[in-house]
Amino acid sequence: MACRWRAGSVAAPSVDKTVEAVAAARGERVANSGAMAANVLGLTTQVPVERVYLTSGPSRTLKLGHERIELRHAPEWQLVLPGRRAGEAVRAFAWLGRDKAGGAAEMVRQRLSEDEQRELGSVSAQMPGWLAGPVSAVAHG
Repeated sequence: MACRWRAGSVAAPSVDKTVEAVAAARGERVANSGAMAANVLGLTTQVPVERVYLTSGPSRTLKLGHERIELRHAPEWQLVLPGRRAGEAVRAFAWLGRDKAGGAAEMVRQRLSEDEQRELGSVSAQMPGWLAGPVSAVAHG
């Protein structure tokens, strides 16, 4: 059976898939921004207005149709476990900052499975000192 294509009937690739493809083509790692990660984990109900991703490559802006996508260079520790809930916890803690991350540790712990908690613990040595407490609180209860 032949397919018939009509203008506008083919969906554009998702923003996530496009960003991942751009990063892969350049040999970069990419992950959700801290605000997006906090939203995914239910730490905030605010949905970021603009799409921001963290990248191991240079900061830059992409234009996909009418949407503006920002790629921000981030330190390696913020890019651990991309696409994994344990990695989202790291990025959410970074977004919350050193003053609020500790207070969110129990909420993050409740939102991660035991396997995800262990996975978070496995990258704790890569975290800056201020993040050791909240990561440890989630990973080791």
